Amino acid sequence: MTHLPDASDHPMRLLAVRDTPLSLDEVYAAVGDDAAGGTALFVGTVRDHDGGRPVASLEYSAHPDAEAALRRVAEKVAADFPVRAVAAVHRTGHLTVGDVAVIAAVSCPHRAEAFAACARLVEDLKHEVPIWKRQILVDGAEEWVGAC
Repeated sequence: MTHLPDASDHPMRLLAVRDTPLSLDEVYAAVGDDAAGGTALFVGTVRDHDGGRPVASLEYSAHPDAEAALRRVAEKVAADFPVRAVAAVHRTGHLTVGDVAVIAAVSCPHRAEAFAACARLVEDLKHEVPIWKRQILVDGAEEWVGAC
């Protein structure tokens, strides 16, 4: 896990891939910044269906370089938007319906920037960080699905 200093001039605050439950409070606190007028948060959870089929659970696995890739994604977002602080955590291991799989947060001077930066963070995380999902369906079938 990369938990970076709370220095207000360093936007990378919390970046982690972990096999323990994620905390919305931890992520929200990490992006707190007195110069931010907007904070956007995204919480991704395990849903009970996919493609019209009932899902029982998911299992996430990550490449050993996943945190380094997550950092690159977050740094790019911070370079492209007026980000005051950014945090993202992704879960690995076995998750059941309703469990939190990913939390991303960005604080910026204004709300529109925060929304846009958080959306980009989540989309880029999904496409660029090597985290894979094995979906276990209610009927016992299993399938590998793209990242995040």
